[in-house]
Amino acid sequence: MANERELITQVVTINRTSKVSKGGRQFGFTAHVVVGDGKSKVGLGSGKAKEVSIAVQKAVDEAKKSMHRIKLINGTLHHAIQSQYGASIVYMSPASPGTGVIAGGAMRSVFDCLGVENVLAKRYRSSNPVNVVKATIKGLREMETLEDVAKRRNISK
Repeated sequence: MANERELITQVVTINRTSKVSKGGRQFGFTAHVVVGDGKSKVGLGSGKAKEVSIAVQKAVDEAKKSMHRIKLINGTLHHAIQSQYGASIVYMSPASPGTGVIAGGAMRSVFDCLGVENVLAKRYRSSNPVNVVKATIKGLREMETLEDVAKRRNISK
C-alpha cells in the first residue's frame, strides 16, 4: 500500500526491564513510537516484547490505529495553547515562516511526524517523554480553528 510507505516513524523511548530467574536474567523491552503522515495526522503507540524490534513493530501498529487529524494553517498552529498530561505541561505557540521547529526531544518527534514546519514549544515540570508526547497530542487536538470558534458562538465569520 502506498499510504503505508509514506508514514514517518520516530521512536520516543525504549525501556528495558529484567526478571531474574533460575536460568539467569530475562529481559523485556517496552517501546513508545510516534507515527505521522507529515500532512496533519499523528498517533502514539506502545508495545512490549522480549526483543526490541518486535516491541517497536507492535508500537507502530498501535500508533497507526490511534492516529488523529490535527488542523494546521500554513505549516504552523492556529493559536498558542497550553496542555497538561500527568505532571507534564507543554506550551506551544505558532511561529512565523522560517522559524523552524523550536522544541525539545519528545515534542520535536511529534511535530516532525505531524508535518509542522514552524512552531515554538516548551515543556514544564515533568520531562517524562511519554507524558510530554501525550500532552502535546492532547493540546493539538484541543486547538480550535477560526471556523470552530465562529460555529460555537453562532456567528458568521
